[in-house]
Amino acid sequence: MIKKILKFTGIILGVIVLAVSLYYVKVYISTEQRLHKKYDVQLQSLQINRDSASLALGARLVTTKGCKNCHGADLGGKIFVDDPALGVLSAANLTKGKGGRPADYSEADFVRALKHGLRRDGTPLIFMPAHEYTMLSESDMSAIIAYCSALPNVDRELPEADLGPLAKVLADLGKLPLFPAEMIDHTRNLVKEVKAEISIEYGEYLSTSCRGCHKETMKGGEPVAPGYPVVADITSTGHPGKWTDDQFMSTLRTGVTPEGKVLKPEEMPWPMVKEFTDVELKALHLYLNSL
Repeated sequence: MIKKILKFTGIILGVIVLAVSLYYVKVYISTEQRLHKKYDVQLQSLQINRDSASLALGARLVTTKGCKNCHGADLGGKIFVDDPALGVLSAANLTKGKGGRPADYSEADFVRALKHGLRRDGTPLIFMPAHEYTMLSESDMSAIIAYCSALPNVDRELPEADLGPLAKVLADLGKLPLFPAEMIDHTRNLVKEVKAEISIEYGEYLSTSCRGCHKETMKGGEPVAPGYPVVADITSTGHPGKWTDDQFMSTLRTGVTPEGKVLKPEEMPWPMVKEFTDVELKALHLYLNSL
């Protein structure tokens, strides 16, 4: 009897191992195909102004849009994931120093990366949130490109991305946006400009950076990654819906909510949002409360 039970258990385990192995083979092949897929896109021409106002706007935007969170304070790149299961993910050195952008890296190449999430050869960038940047206005994207094109050289060489098994599985299940290029309407043109005013429309424009974690509905939900907390509801039905504008602004500038909760920057990147102006924060709050 025991031999039969052990034999049956062995068969079940064997079937499970075979099924898992076959699934991972499918995941590996799919990931490789997605990694090497080439996109043929028509690049939108942007007018890049390099006056002091544009450079100042670009400097602020690389903070408020989270560029420094991944690429480092000097935008010289850094490794932001180094895990046996997830692999190694690094954000590129955006300067033209050693290990950075090539000397002939052009404004069009920046457009291809920011608007389309693509490398110069047309293959997708990994984990680069171009699905958010593609929603920028022409004026904002142009300011970012102007600023990044003028960065002082930083010599920093970084390893190529090396995707671990868990990253590939999560990407296959749609739980990890490794290839944002797949989420973009590559035929859509950028709007010229979005008026900076306390309005629902401007708040919605600004909220693009929030959607990666809080979802399209801003209702939050499941953790963004294993080990992270549940993502908060930031609509009118969540805590921010009960806050005044002043409390909302204070929370995003100090990292402490009116209820006394301390927000961890690695879970809620308030240090980047604190650079928003009063008008921007009030517009964002107005939009969130409209949901």
